Amino acid sequence: MVAAGGLPAPYNYGPSVLSEGGRYRAWWCSQLPGVGPAGDDVLHASAASPDGPFAEGASSAVPVFAGEPGRFDGMHTCDPSVLHVGDRYYLYYTGAAGDHAHGNAIGVATSADGMAWTRGAAPVVTAAGEVPRGNVYGAGQPSAVFLDGWFYLLFTDTTAQGAGWNGAGQFVLRSRDPLFGEDVQALTERGFRPAGGERGRSVVDAFSADWAYSPTLDAFAIAHQTTGGTQITFWDREFTRHPYAPVTIPGPWQEGPGLVRDGEGWIRPSTADPCDAVPVDVLRATALAPAPTDIRHFGIDIADADGCGTAPRAARALDGFAVPSPVRTVDLVHDGARVRFERRSVAETVAVEVLDDRPDPVNALPVIADIASGAPALRSPAGEVGLLDTSGGLWRVTPETARTNASPIIDVTQGQWRSHPARGDLRP
Repeated sequence: MVAAGGLPAPYNYGPSVLSEGGRYRAWWCSQLPGVGPAGDDVLHASAASPDGPFAEGASSAVPVFAGEPGRFDGMHTCDPSVLHVGDRYYLYYTGAAGDHAHGNAIGVATSADGMAWTRGAAPVVTAAGEVPRGNVYGAGQPSAVFLDGWFYLLFTDTTAQGAGWNGAGQFVLRSRDPLFGEDVQALTERGFRPAGGERGRSVVDAFSADWAYSPTLDAFAIAHQTTGGTQITFWDREFTRHPYAPVTIPGPWQEGPGLVRDGEGWIRPSTADPCDAVPVDVLRATALAPAPTDIRHFGIDIADADGCGTAPRAARALDGFAVPSPVRTVDLVHDGARVRFERRSVAETVAVEVLDDRPDPVNALPVIADIASGAPALRSPAGEVGLLDTSGGLWRVTPETARTNASPIIDVTQGQWRSHPARGDLRP
């Protein structure tokens, strides 16, 4: 067992796992005595490895979200899915005011740190109510991904037209608004259309799924449980085809899996082989005692992904990596282009990894900046540090990067700081 709420917690399942800042943070569904109403709570803990042990200070975990009486989530808050986009955390969750019979809906809460949450005023997804079935669960079990400016939401709705006889099915909404308050689109057989019509297209026959985007595979990966373990089903970004055959992470399971993802819901490439290997890790409950508990870590490596076969795919798979350049410098792949550093040691402070070899498709990516050794370094009144490229563009970096570049940091006024066009943020 790698994560649990301690002896008072009767169950632990449905984790959402983020890898950030050298740590692994997990939120999952449990229940602790004396926390909110007598229903499901969301607990949080972190660890240095997905193998755990997860803890929060001296405790196994701490409650960070619970039901609020009088609201749609007055008793139960469960099935967390957490994103960290920009400077905000977003918690998508199942909420219910009482029992779960058709009362389940999906809510969103926001936070600056992933610990103290502010909930929305109303659910963002409710049951469609299109087909009465024996399974009266309703809408819930959300999983969110941020990709190309869109927030994608995968979820269960046992009352939807597109669900199976038992209510199984996974439906997709997307919006550029993380709170799904406007311009919401639903995935249909004709692609994405304005939400509000029939909920007729399911992307996988499952309950309690989690998903992620893999830049190496350039595909969505949906994790759901089958008799053999956690199956990963792949969809291309347009949801028109399955670009890869499913793979299975074997082993015992109870309830839904939680993929290890970054803050935007991505499976980060392998640091050793970012073009061809995709590490897929899940945390999932493995026992009934009598409710699902005993969260453990499982994983596989997908090989021969050919993630750098074209320039667009290399730009995604290698984003944040640095490679040798043809002119004895080092190129950082950044937002579909290259930022060239004169010193390898400087590139090492901003890159996920500096690779020994340079995939040929990287040559097609434009060089948008050159940062010379000793380039001017500025510090704003707010304390931010930036390096100037040879064209005068400003790149936000850490003080360590400026020092490694042999660039003395000069304090400037806000006007002087803003006089340089902001080119990007290279801070890890």
